[in-house]
Amino acid sequence: MNQERLLKILLAPHVSEKSNRVAERYNQVVFKVTRDATKPEIRNAVELLFKVKVKGVTVANVKGKRKRFGATYGRRSDWKKAYVSLEAGNEIDFLVTE
Repeated sequence: MNQERLLKILLAPHVSEKSNRVAERYNQVVFKVTRDATKPEIRNAVELLFKVKVKGVTVANVKGKRKRFGATYGRRSDWKKAYVSLEAGNEIDFLVTE
C-alpha cells in the first residue's frame, strides 16, 4: 500500500467516555478516520505509525447532527470512526511526556 496514503488515513484519536471504557476493558483504541478508509488501510496505518500489532478493526459511520442557527437549519458533516483491537501486550499511550 502507498505509505503516503496510510499517513493520511488516521485523523485523530477519538476521546470520550465510551472510548476510555473500551480501551480499558477490550484493549481497543478509537480513531477518527477519513470517510473512504478501508479496514486493511486502517490496520496498516496503525501498525506503521504506532509500531503495534493489530488484532482487528471495526468501523462505524457516524451521521452528522442537525443544528440550528437562528431560523436556518444546518448539518454537521458525517464522519467515520474505527475501533482498533490490539494484540495482548500492545498499548498506545497518547499522553506521552518526554
